[in-house]
Amino acid sequence: MSETTTPRKSDDHAFEAVHVDEREWETLRFDGFENKMLFHPGPERPTEPNAGLVRFAPGAGHPLHRHDFAQIWYILEGEFVIGGNKYGPGTMIFHPDPHYEAEMHTDTGGLWLIVQYPGPTTGKPPIYNGRFNLAKRRPLAEEQLDV
Repeated sequence: MSETTTPRKSDDHAFEAVHVDEREWETLRFDGFENKMLFHPGPERPTEPNAGLVRFAPGAGHPLHRHDFAQIWYILEGEFVIGGNKYGPGTMIFHPDPHYEAEMHTDTGGLWLIVQYPGPTTGKPPIYNGRFNLAKRRPLAEEQLDV
């Protein structure tokens, strides 16, 4: 490796590392979904992404809905029908901002890596509180599906 160095600037941040075993599975807003967000926005760091794993039970799915933030999904396990097309492990899906998420369903269950981040064009951040860390799910009819 080269011995050249790049000077750090005073406002540069060091990287952060979190192991998946450092987080507990949490309840997501749609039935059959659980998640471990290794990083997520909070009052002190509002631009931090939602980044982590989403686990799906067999038969889980979500309806068509929209968001103002951007996101990437990477399918690690399982098969999913998204917008009428079947996708499996190794598939990466990009949602620019603003976007809609097509209806999704899985018969197999599975696991995704997801990263949701503030929309480059909208400036709108992903939502963690009340979506990814629920004590109890609300009925789907009570969910706001247009944000």
